[in-house]
Amino acid sequence: MKKILFVLAAFICSSAVFAQILEPVKWSTSVEKISDTEYILVSKATIENGWHLYSQNVPEEGPIPTSFIYDDGGGAIQIVGNTSEEEGHTIDDPVFEMKIKFFEKTATFKQKIQLKESVDAIDGFVEFMVCDDTRCLPPTEVDLTFNLNNNTAADTKLVSASEDEVTATTGDVEDTNPESKKGLWGIFFIAFLSGFAALLTPCVFPMIPMTVSFFTKQSKNKAVGIKNAIIYGVCIIIIYVLLGTAVTGIFGADALNALATNVWFNIIFFLLLVVFALSFLGAFEIMLPNSWANKVDSQADRGGLVGIFFMALALAIVSFSCTGPIVGTLLVEAASKGGLAPIIGMLGFSLAIALPFALFAAFPGWLNSLPKSGGWLNTVKVVLGFLELALAFKFLSQADLVLQAHLLEREVFLAIWIAVFGTLAFYLFGKIQLPHDSPLTHISVGRLGLGLLVLSFTIYMIPGLWGAPLNLISAFPPPQEYSESPYGVGYTKVGGGAMAAAHSELPDGAHLLAPHDILAFNDYDKGLAYAKEVGKPVMIDFTGWACVNCRKMEQNVWPKPEVLNMLKNDVVLISLYVDDKRPLEANEVTESQLKPGKQLKYIGQKWSELQTIKYKANSQPFYVLMDHNEDNLTTPVGYTPDVEAYKKWLQTGIENFKAATGK
Repeated sequence: MKKILFVLAAFICSSAVFAQILEPVKWSTSVEKISDTEYILVSKATIENGWHLYSQNVPEEGPIPTSFIYDDGGGAIQIVGNTSEEEGHTIDDPVFEMKIKFFEKTATFKQKIQLKESVDAIDGFVEFMVCDDTRCLPPTEVDLTFNLNNNTAADTKLVSASEDEVTATTGDVEDTNPESKKGLWGIFFIAFLSGFAALLTPCVFPMIPMTVSFFTKQSKNKAVGIKNAIIYGVCIIIIYVLLGTAVTGIFGADALNALATNVWFNIIFFLLLVVFALSFLGAFEIMLPNSWANKVDSQADRGGLVGIFFMALALAIVSFSCTGPIVGTLLVEAASKGGLAPIIGMLGFSLAIALPFALFAAFPGWLNSLPKSGGWLNTVKVVLGFLELALAFKFLSQADLVLQAHLLEREVFLAIWIAVFGTLAFYLFGKIQLPHDSPLTHISVGRLGLGLLVLSFTIYMIPGLWGAPLNLISAFPPPQEYSESPYGVGYTKVGGGAMAAAHSELPDGAHLLAPHDILAFNDYDKGLAYAKEVGKPVMIDFTGWACVNCRKMEQNVWPKPEVLNMLKNDVVLISLYVDDKRPLEANEVTESQLKPGKQLKYIGQKWSELQTIKYKANSQPFYVLMDHNEDNLTTPVGYTPDVEAYKKWLQTGIENFKAATGK
């Protein structure tokens, strides 16, 4: 039973969710000649870091073992004995509760054969399964060819179970894979800007002239001072990158990504960011123990590279009350995206912190151009506190969406943001003072400009209370249909005239998706039945309440006239929310096919399993165009912000449906 569970669960990673094609194992073959009739067939697996390949000898109820099959050429070849393998690693696997042997980095398998007749090559194949710490790929077969004429290695191409689908994935729409790279670049630049913001806080900014002065005065000459300052900056980068690496190592490359729609994850980080915000606003300071700073500072007197490293560590500890909330927020946001995001985030943040120290050491005359420390540093801190507070409600909103509690609907969310940024505008204009602020005798031009910008943003959000789409912040508030008045204040879902008539004639299980009035179903069977009735193709929208890219598609791509026309008139939309935590009806509760023994209790679990099993994908948004036989009309696509590409994808599927049905 566990083996079945393991195989089925592995399909979650099959096709790499159409966003990344995973091929962690490459196979190559070679031949060792013993005599004119005896050979050893060598199969070598090269395994990517972090992945492991299972042994041929795995206990029953364990994972799928590696196995080799050789073509005997109709009796021309005799297989002598069993395929041998290396020692590998044996551990007590906590999942299967048994000792399991596996290989990392490389694995070599050897099979002795004896020729009965002359042959030039021997064919075979290997079936195997690979896993890393967070996921497994489905069992895969790879063809092997052993050339007996020249006993040199012949690289064998890995043909994954989903290779046919891979080609199709990049057919009509070519934007899926670059998004992950764009996401990492986005994290880097946000972290880099956050690092500059941290520089302008009371804990860090005064350290710049002090530290640079130390290096220039204590060094024998200017060149040594510059070298030491550069080493100091590099040490700062190393310390913060190690922090990001630790987060990735502790939680796993993708573990927190899986928690992005978890209710408790979002609530905990909402509370955490509120604490960070209150700290920046002056309610209290988050500080590491003074003993830590004293111990580290004592090590800084040792001199040399070790002393410089401890000086950088001392800076990180002493400035923690200002940098801690920023670093914490970055790690929360980056870690929720999984992969290398925490490391990339800390690289960007630390680079921004380290650069000024190196540059001012190289050009100490620039120090004269720095503004003097003063109350403006606390102003920077307070502004960051308001931003932290606004961001916190994004996490609370995601928890509310997943639970469908309707406690933080779109209007309430926008009202909170309007209050937060409106208060920030009053603060910048000097109408509000907080505990650590210095007396404000006048407003600087920079502060006035920032205040006007924040006030403009606040005014921009106000029409959102009456149904404006607010495309600039579409990724943050709940979707427009998740609101008290989806069509704007003063309108209801069942209004008068044509609107009421339209709603009164809705088919069973359908609703109009506000504000675009797209006819949509949230039930697969009812939507498919209606599509057959009206003779239109089906568009399945695997989405999520907490899916940021889903909201971007719905608010930035779907409203475009040509796309909207097709969604309203040429297809039947079925939106399936994979994070819907509402319970299934008692007669709909079934046993999971992916995890035998576990019941599917929630609506979202049902749709998530459908997407995983049928389409071998588990990311959202994920769009499928299919006919009435539930066959794909074109290759499914994921997040496609390019309007023209998405329109072309829709047109291709609709035209294929018309060509097949003659309608």
